[in-house]
Amino acid sequence: MENLSHVDEKEQPTGDFLSANVHRRSFLKYAGAGAAGIALIAAGCKKDRSVRGVYLGDGDTAILNYAYALEQLEAAFYTQVVASPYSGISAMESSYFADIRDHEIAHREFFKAALGSSAITSLEVDFSSINFSSRDSVLATAKAFEDLGVSAYNGAGWLIKNVDYLAIAGKIVSVEARHAALIRDLISPGSFAGSDVVNQSTGLDISRSPTQVLAIAGTYIKTPINTDGLPTY
Repeated sequence: MENLSHVDEKEQPTGDFLSANVHRRSFLKYAGAGAAGIALIAAGCKKDRSVRGVYLGDGDTAILNYAYALEQLEAAFYTQVVASPYSGISAMESSYFADIRDHEIAHREFFKAALGSSAITSLEVDFSSINFSSRDSVLATAKAFEDLGVSAYNGAGWLIKNVDYLAIAGKIVSVEARHAALIRDLISPGSFAGSDVVNQSTGLDISRSPTQVLAIAGTYIKTPINTDGLPTY
């Protein structure tokens, strides 16, 4: 796997960062631009307080750390899938999973760089309930993670105050939705937009609140997370 955190000093972003058409393997070359803006609210958000678990922060910083936590989970999962492929995996499926892994690592590292000193620590994950040697188990888990990720961004988007951050979240959730559609079709061709995730009358994806999402993700994230400052519905 290539080093996604490497930045070529000769390549500088041009034009509007948020409207740039960024190739997935060049994603982090633009992270510095996003980090500069996010740092404006991140500075000083860490407060001396006695809290239980990893504190996400307040306001937009909390939402960004919330997204960072979910990207850590997904990146760790796909890294394991690629490192220990299930029995009978095809070359095509291996390529798909490698691409998704690289996307999730890029998302994770973007949030880490953007949040700077306000980023939460690396979280401990537990995948002991997943059988990585089984195609069914891996695909079922991937489906659950991708569907959860899409619903998480959908549910947290309106809580973001800074429109620049909202634009970035919109770009990331569209990639997560592509992942979800692909995984669903690997399980059952033509199931990419099932009624369990897309409301057939409105044509809209479902959404979940951060509290709902973290309750589900908590099965795999072992590090306690303190959400006291996280905006809520």
